[in-house]
Amino acid sequence: ILILAWIYPSYALYFHIGETEKKCFIEEIPDETMVIGKYRTQLWDKQTSSFLPATPGLGMHVEIKDPDTKIILSRQYGSDGRFTFTSHTPGEHQICLHSNSTKMALFAGGKLRVHLDIQVGEHTNNYPEIAAKDKLTELQLRVRQLLDQVEQIQKEQNYQRV
Repeated sequence: ILILAWIYPSYALYFHIGETEKKCFIEEIPDETMVIGKYRTQLWDKQTSSFLPATPGLGMHVEIKDPDTKIILSRQYGSDGRFTFTSHTPGEHQICLHSNSTKMALFAGGKLRVHLDIQVGEHTNNYPEIAAKDKLTELQLRVRQLLDQVEQIQKEQNYQRV
């Protein structure tokens, strides 16, 4: 089971971007796989020399491209946000984020810290919610989780064969 956790882990990281900077990440994703990204921004405060929660007017633009560089998501979000997409083509998907800071005097050439968490495949499922909704026992829920993991492994194996 430990090996299964390494196939499609959820990962979280943070990075810094400048006022007009764009950061992109490449994620290899099999076809028909759900991806959920959550982010939170913090703005550098010179007075306290620390990162503070971003003001409500500051937002992020998220753009997702499939392996054929076709845009599958391009949307403006707030300072904290969540985006979801399902891959329809297997391969390297590009996930890009940049701030809308050119409109914001608050940014004033400072830096922004972006906390990003990306969940892929069966890691996108909220199993406690599924158990409550479907009235599943602990054993039934565990079987459901294992079936979802097997399905994700099959998608990954099919992708690797191509």
